[in-house]
Amino acid sequence: MTSQTNRQFLLAKRPVGAATRETFTYQEVPVGEPGAGQILVKNQYLSLDPAMRGWMNEGKSYIPPVEIGEVMRALGVGQVIASNNPGFAVGDYVNGALGVQDYFLGEPRGFYKVDPKLAPLPVYLSALGMTGMTAYFALLDVGAPKAGDTVVLSGAAGAVGSIAGQIAKIKGCRVVGIAGGADKCKYLIDELGFDGAIDYKHEDVLAGLKRECPKGVDVYFDNVGGEILDAVLSRLAPKARVVICGAISQYNNKEAVKGPANYLSLLVNRARMEGFVVMDYAAQYAGAAQEMAGWMAKGQLKSKEDIVEGLQTFPETLMKLFSGENFGKLVLKV
Repeated sequence: MTSQTNRQFLLAKRPVGAATRETFTYQEVPVGEPGAGQILVKNQYLSLDPAMRGWMNEGKSYIPPVEIGEVMRALGVGQVIASNNPGFAVGDYVNGALGVQDYFLGEPRGFYKVDPKLAPLPVYLSALGMTGMTAYFALLDVGAPKAGDTVVLSGAAGAVGSIAGQIAKIKGCRVVGIAGGADKCKYLIDELGFDGAIDYKHEDVLAGLKRECPKGVDVYFDNVGGEILDAVLSRLAPKARVVICGAISQYNNKEAVKGPANYLSLLVNRARMEGFVVMDYAAQYAGAAQEMAGWMAKGQLKSKEDIVEGLQTFPETLMKLFSGENFGKLVLKV
């Protein structure tokens, strides 16, 4: 394998505000051979997620930060091309933390096999991957929707929001999505079967919530934080549940994170707000994936991927997440 070259993006510095190409060091190094217990994977698709911005920050979090000089962390799917690990054979397709590079070489900690005959590889990074697991457990466990509930989701046309909204529909809820732009809102209603949509780029969110949720919001699935979170807090129904899954509007702040101003609505409505980290549910992933695959087979659950080609485009492609350019799950084809 030493004749092969591995292109890599390493974290060069901790960004203040948005990450740019200068945040990373690009290098080309020879591909090594797997040692004892290691595998060599040819990466095919990488998952680009808002959480990656948080992984660049120093400080306590649910996962250690990427260190300066390390390959930038990214989940991905690829094929094993050499193995010194009895659990993985040459030819196996695997899902794991492959990193922003052409090849992964190391111990396959947390890796698991996937079958490209059952679903296209990018789907294992969206509906049948960490994205789908996030939507499934955040909605069903933390949000605890009941049939007839009104469920509102921000970032509703994004990777997690679009899947969580469809699961809410499967569970018999009235579902309203908040998304940016007429095309995304039309997609939510026409393609995914949402009951209503609010275009935050072209209408007042509070006015949209009054129109679409006249009886209030029973479950709010928050992916964005900021002003939209405040607007929804003002429309909570009694005993509402607010799921804090993400806060993409705040990740590139140069100042302190803006917290909710309307939090007293939680008191008045005896509501609760709870944070969510998908890794807490790792032992239950297999069962969730099986149920979601069944919904997909029946046509009840659709997965949309926004695939961009070329490892070299990584820094610019990552920023599509924060400008709202991506439509569906953002995936980088290596």
